[in-house]
Amino acid sequence: METPDNANEAPATTRIADQDWATASEQPQYRAAVVDLLGALAYGELAAFERLAEDAKLAPTLADKAELAKMASAEFHHFERLTERLTAIEVEPTAAMEPFARALDDFHRQTAPSDWLEGLVKAYVGDSIASDFYREVAVRLDSDTRSLVLAVLDDTGHGNFAVEKVRAAIEADPRVGGRLALWARRLMGEALSQAQRVVADRDALSTMLVGGVADGFDLAEVGRMFSRITEAHTKRMAALGLAA
Repeated sequence: METPDNANEAPATTRIADQDWATASEQPQYRAAVVDLLGALAYGELAAFERLAEDAKLAPTLADKAELAKMASAEFHHFERLTERLTAIEVEPTAAMEPFARALDDFHRQTAPSDWLEGLVKAYVGDSIASDFYREVAVRLDSDTRSLVLAVLDDTGHGNFAVEKVRAAIEADPRVGGRLALWARRLMGEALSQAQRVVADRDALSTMLVGGVADGFDLAEVGRMFSRITEAHTKRMAALGLAA
């Protein structure tokens, strides 16, 4: 029996995570899911920029105002990278972001902070929940898209800044802790509710999560994913000096 010439060649990979964008994007549904993902991320970064700029107005000191301005600038740079990527894959950025604008705008309207400390907790808790979600998805993306997503999720420094300021405020007045703990619990619930709403409204994204695209998660894995996100939230609350 003759041995085929290609018998020793490695079989072509079928896992999206092992492919680059050029190969993975040949699957129309996967391409649609990535466009949705990048659109949601881009609008999230734009909203974060706007929110930080607004929060800077509540800052008690000039140094705090400058720190938030620096973080806002970093968020806008992330937004630019995402829109550049969308343009590079021949997608109009505004069209990709539009489906997610209402849900994110609703979230920010329903969770408008009443003071400086609530703004810090919102940025720390809300942004971290979103980042955890996108990192969970990123492990199933093609290598090019995964690298971009992880890069724009880099910490802008808001986490350490928020922890320092919130813990100092609680130390100065322990009563602040109870109010901020309730606020953080509300943020957690609203953030998860909006995330589920966005995914449910977008067929490609929901398929990515529950199977069929990008070696997607099964339903049991989706449950474990949200458990991991909740566990990470509990740890961040402890870092802030708040009860989950």
